Amino acid sequence: MKNAAHVPREKSKERARRDELITKYAYLAKLCAHRLAMRLPPSVNVDDLISAGIMGLLDAIDKYDEGRGVKFRTYAEFRIRGAMLDELRAMDWVPRSVRKKVQEIEQAVNRVEKRESRPADAEEIAEELGVDMDTYQNMLSKAGGIELVSLDEPLWSNDNTKDGRRTHVDLLEDNANPDRDLMDSEFKKILAQSISSLTPKEQQILSLYYQDELTLKEVGEVMGLTESRICQIHTQCMIKLRSKLKTQEARI
Repeated sequence: MKNAAHVPREKSKERARRDELITKYAYLAKLCAHRLAMRLPPSVNVDDLISAGIMGLLDAIDKYDEGRGVKFRTYAEFRIRGAMLDELRAMDWVPRSVRKKVQEIEQAVNRVEKRESRPADAEEIAEELGVDMDTYQNMLSKAGGIELVSLDEPLWSNDNTKDGRRTHVDLLEDNANPDRDLMDSEFKKILAQSISSLTPKEQQILSLYYQDELTLKEVGEVMGLTESRICQIHTQCMIKLRSKLKTQEARI
């Protein structure tokens, strides 16, 4: 009877701990949702992202292993963001025409940088596309956020993945795997090299946005540019990085 009484008490403690973590970290879902929403069209419902983020938080609570030496908040943020990205991918809100424009920009960047042996600037990309700057900036505005839902595109080949491809989604998974750790290490090296090949202005924007965690509006205030212009440059950075990662696939 003593053991039988002990079980309900343990379950009660577990529920209390779970409720405490939900209450303490639910704000992360709202924070991440609004951060993503700033780079997405108005048609994307923020509440849907928050709901997906809460599901990600619950998943993090269920799967968190303190013995792995990772802080719960760090693990929860990965799970929350991953759940939101899955939700965005399921929406498939990016029109085919926009995807085509992104591919055209990628190809233009590759041609310019191969020809000039240096980072391509916006004017050169626009000229390569055969459009004026206003048209090019409009293309970037429409493409804003597309990098968030292009998660299933392979970054490089890898026989250790379930279908022989390495994608952004694989980087969100928490399975312990020495081969995967090595691949992630190689990816980070190539990503760092790719970022270093961007223009100084592009590197500064990425640093302020991702490392200092400023909003796009705050980045614009620091650099003396409008929020919409910062958003365009950010999208251009993402397209360049996507292109560089694809072209270096053979090195992995």
